[in-house]
Amino acid sequence: MGRLTLDVEAVQAFVTIADFQSFTKAAEALGTTQGAISVKLKRLEERLGCKLIERTPRLVRLSAQGAVFLNAARDFIAAHERALVALSCECRRFRLGIAEHVAGPEIPTLLARLNERDPALTIEVRLENSRSLLDAFDNGELDAVIVRQEDDHRDGEDLGPEHFGWFAAPGFSQRPGEPLRLAALAPCCGVRDIATRALGGAGIQWSEVFVGGGHAAVMAAVSAGLAVAAFSCRLAPPDTIAVGQRLGLPELPSSRIMLHSTLSDRRSREALQTLAAAYREHRAPKHASQEADRKGIDRELGPSLGE
Repeated sequence: MGRLTLDVEAVQAFVTIADFQSFTKAAEALGTTQGAISVKLKRLEERLGCKLIERTPRLVRLSAQGAVFLNAARDFIAAHERALVALSCECRRFRLGIAEHVAGPEIPTLLARLNERDPALTIEVRLENSRSLLDAFDNGELDAVIVRQEDDHRDGEDLGPEHFGWFAAPGFSQRPGEPLRLAALAPCCGVRDIATRALGGAGIQWSEVFVGGGHAAVMAAVSAGLAVAAFSCRLAPPDTIAVGQRLGLPELPSSRIMLHSTLSDRRSREALQTLAAAYREHRAPKHASQEADRKGIDRELGPSLGE
């Protein structure tokens, strides 16, 4: 029997399927079709003589042999990337900007997936306000940015919806007849604009009692009970509750999260595909349950702003 050899693309397909637990999402991350990665996986399994992935209509998971093979497969891919980099003088750097009012708990997942995809890649991440990031992007200082749709209206890759709500500390008290006590970022903030336009359209008076220099400052003010603020449902402080219905506040329009980039070379495009797939995979299922939980809390609260 001849010496066993492995196909790099087939092993990469297996690792990506294992990471996403989905053939569809793995195909998206690799920039190919579901059928193509299915064929690659089948060939790898035939080569190894064992089943690596168990697939049912509802579930994709590692087989016992697949679980044993996974770490070795990762090492195999990483060694292949190091070998390619060793033959190149190119120093590869990926400069990513993420708007601070967009960045959430998915960031470690994004970075881990980028590193797995290209271990030789130096990743630089900037968390700043949207305007600063977009200016840096336009000046060539960033390779890609993730911002909300209203921050920039040029075409980009849609990473999914962003839903907003009104949040306050459980002990927050709004006196009837007084303007709504509002906490927000500086006037250039897109979320602030969404909130104040909605209040104006509903004829609700408001007073900005706290202006934060960053998202963390606004979160601290709301958690301390100083005011109400509009937050993305997935990024609201964990110690706050939804108060829109109790205070009779207007519903806030949804937005979209957009990825903008001018990168065109193959390896950079692969990094972007990995980034987009990881972002969608991390946030979508969690957001739905979180939003439902917050709506449930909102319904249980008491009287409205005008009562």
